[in-house]
Amino acid sequence: MQAEYLSAANAMEEALPDVLMRIVSELHDVAYLIERIEPQLAAIHGEVPEHAFERMMVLQGIDLAVQKTRGLAEFIDTITASIPDSCIVDITTALNLVKLADMQKALSNGMRHGHSQPLGKAAGDFEAF
Repeated sequence: MQAEYLSAANAMEEALPDVLMRIVSELHDVAYLIERIEPQLAAIHGEVPEHAFERMMVLQGIDLAVQKTRGLAEFIDTITASIPDSCIVDITTALNLVKLADMQKALSNGMRHGHSQPLGKAAGDFEAF
């Protein structure tokens, strides 16, 4: 009985469309971060010719990852428009599975279009862990 009360008190219930739109925002951030890698790899020269094919395959894989991430974001964005705000979900367990603190905060703080990784910070800054 006490455990049920505690778990209910800690539950984070939110409108499903709000949660999904925060996921859409995170997916757009991921696509942008992946996309920034591509020019760096393309600029690397001096490879042995036999590695050129492998490098091209990696670049195509990066491009595909960006397209798939943006496609998932657009898919979720589109279906979210048809979900009523009255549809409420408990995001407590899902948030506990997110390991990146900034992403966890962006997904939980109620900001509909917040970013977990400030784009200025993403360029060259790092956190030691």
